[in-house]
Amino acid sequence: MRWLVLLALAACTQDLDEQWQLRHDRIIAVRTDPPRLAAGGQASLTMLAGYSDAPAVERAPDLAAVVSPKSMSGSVAPFGGAWMVTAPDESALAAARSELGLPDGAPVPLQIGLASAWPHPVASTDEQHFAAVKTVLLGESGDNPPLEGLTINGAPPGDELVVPRTGQVPLYVEANDETQIVNWLTSAGTMHDFDLHAAYLTFEEGDALEGQLVLVLHDELGGVTWRVWPLRAE
Repeated sequence: MRWLVLLALAACTQDLDEQWQLRHDRIIAVRTDPPRLAAGGQASLTMLAGYSDAPAVERAPDLAAVVSPKSMSGSVAPFGGAWMVTAPDESALAAARSELGLPDGAPVPLQIGLASAWPHPVASTDEQHFAAVKTVLLGESGDNPPLEGLTINGAPPGDELVVPRTGQVPLYVEANDETQIVNWLTSAGTMHDFDLHAAYLTFEEGDALEGQLVLVLHDELGGVTWRVWPLRAE
C-alpha cells in the first residue's frame, strides 16, 4: 500500500501575482535528507526560501517544532546551527501508531512546523503561526527523488544559465504526473506551464533579463529535490 504524504505550505500566497514568480517572501519548499527515517535514523531540516528583494537561498529554519503526534515532541531539536529530526525506537513508533490509529508496521507521519524570520518575517495563516508544515515518514527508509532527464534549452544545465532573449526556452525534467509534482519558478522572464514537467520560458517587453531559475520536484512520500541557477538572457 502506498502512503500519501502532503507538504502543506502556509506561505503568503495571497500576495502573489503569479505562482511561478520567485520574488516573494515565502518558504518555497522544505527538505529532509533522507525524507523517510527508520527507527533511530536522523536527518536535518533545510528550507528553500524566496525573498522579494534578495535571491532565493537554501537555509535552516529559525524555528521547528513537532505538530503531531504529540508523543514525539522530542523528535525535533536544534543542533550545531541546524534543526535535526530523529526517529525514535520501535517501541515509541508503536506507541505513536496507537495514538494516531494506524495499523501495525505503518509508517508514522511526523508533522513538523517551521518558521523563518530572516531577513523578512514570513507570515502564516494557520493558528499555530508556522510558515510551513513538513511531513516526515518514520519507520521506513527512503531517498529524495532524483532529477532525471533534466534539460534547459535542449541541453543538460551547468551551474549558470545563459539563454536566448528571443523565442521560447524549453525546460524539461522527467516526472510521473500521478506521483510527482513539478514547479518551475523564475525571477527573470515569463514562465509558461510552471507546474508541468515540460515548461518553457520567454522574455517579453518589461521582463527582467537577469535573475534566478528554480526547479522543485516533490514525490508522494514526502521526498523533495530542488535546484537553483543564476539566469541571464542575452
